Amino acid sequence: MPNITVFDMAGKNVGEVTLSDAIFGVTPNAPVMHAAVVNYLANQRQGTQSTLTRTEVSGGGRKPWRQKGTGHARQGSIRAPQWRHGGIALGPKPRDYSYSLNKKVKRLAMKSALSSKVLDNNMIVVDKIATEEFKTKTIVSMLSALGAQKKALIVLPEVDEKIIRSAANIPGVKTTLVNTLNVYDILNYDSFIVAKDAVAKLEEVYA
Repeated sequence: MPNITVFDMAGKNVGEVTLSDAIFGVTPNAPVMHAAVVNYLANQRQGTQSTLTRTEVSGGGRKPWRQKGTGHARQGSIRAPQWRHGGIALGPKPRDYSYSLNKKVKRLAMKSALSSKVLDNNMIVVDKIATEEFKTKTIVSMLSALGAQKKALIVLPEVDEKIIRSAANIPGVKTTLVNTLNVYDILNYDSFIVAKDAVAKLEEVYA
């Protein structure tokens, strides 16, 4: 079982925690993680794009000229796709891009993503992430002490408005909860900062 150092918010070493092999010691499966990321991005698409076809564009009710004898190509409407201001042929219409993955695939993808953070030494466990007031400076100083200057994902065991709102203004920093954690966010952020209680919850959920 992998051991990982536990820090406090000031960046001091306050002990170690033993991680579960079943969650944090899995050999990362790249194809499965890729499938989970593609699925997540597809499910985020709104699918509200829409274009007007020739039947929906206003105008064009009259035949522009007679069928024969003009020297022009025959035309039935000035709202056909080849005309300026005409309708769009084969354009996008509202649709649902979402689809679901097999439950085993989703669990393996999550375990692979968590394990990859441990293997790359990008997982930071903090004894307790808390603040007594709404202050961005508190989170900035914590990130600086932990050496997380780049993009950072902070995982909390439960909703803490003071932490969430204090981190909201910091570019490249996102807070999330154990029950809303996803593979895309884990892989997208350089530093994976997890509260010690959140580690226990992750092991409980994915055991």
